[in-house]
Amino acid sequence: MPYDETLAERVHKLLKRQQGFSQRKMFGGLCFMLHGNMCCGITQNELMLRLGEKNAMKALEMPYTREMDFTGKPMKSMIFVEQPGFEADDDLKYWVSQAVKFVKSLPPKP
Repeated sequence: MPYDETLAERVHKLLKRQQGFSQRKMFGGLCFMLHGNMCCGITQNELMLRLGEKNAMKALEMPYTREMDFTGKPMKSMIFVEQPGFEADDDLKYWVSQAVKFVKSLPPKP
């Protein structure tokens, strides 16, 4: 199933002015990168976030979140947020900002 293009545009608007921003198709969806590091993405109609293990564990306590487990093995630093969790622009901005904050702590990739 293709990714939600309306959601992609909403995320793109939040990230397009970030230094080192790029996007690419990955994981059967669309990923948004900062300085070569995956920040967040969209698979079907869900938001995928890279938060780091500690932040991801905390985020999983919030509604509409679940572990990211593409291969059947959970990726401890990443989560999915279901559509009701980011319908409001402020909620989407919150989630994307959490991923940006984490990814900015990583060294840039060449």
